[in-house]
Amino acid sequence: MDETERAPATSLGLLRWVGWAQRKAGEDWIREREISFEQGFVLGYLVQNPGSIQRDIAQVSRTSPASVSSLLQGLERRGLVERRTEGGDERRKRVYATPAGVELIEGFDAAMASADDLILAPLDQSERDTLFALLSKITAELPQPTRP
Repeated sequence: MDETERAPATSLGLLRWVGWAQRKAGEDWIREREISFEQGFVLGYLVQNPGSIQRDIAQVSRTSPASVSSLLQGLERRGLVERRTEGGDERRKRVYATPAGVELIEGFDAAMASADDLILAPLDQSERDTLFALLSKITAELPQPTRP
């Protein structure tokens, strides 16, 4: 590590570094499938929440409905999602990941678990248990993350 690449000097700085490493592993895995991070996020959300409406996708991805519409159009062109009209109401379309979309992102959870193992590799089980206990103690005092 050279002079410009110093490790963070605070505990929270180190935690951000760990979070960055984990996010990078996820982004690299997604990029290998030739989709963007946002597209991968939306596909994963649709696998877990089939039939979502565009407004819900915009809320959970913290983006605008127009951005979601554009993102979904790109995924539709690749055959990874489909929008279906429900009850003949053209304004209310439900969005589903296609089998090709589901297949494309299969294995993401396993890849992230592998990245977690790599990140935690320098620690033995006792140290991992201690880290978990300390982080649990810290997060117990924080507000719970919420989804929009």
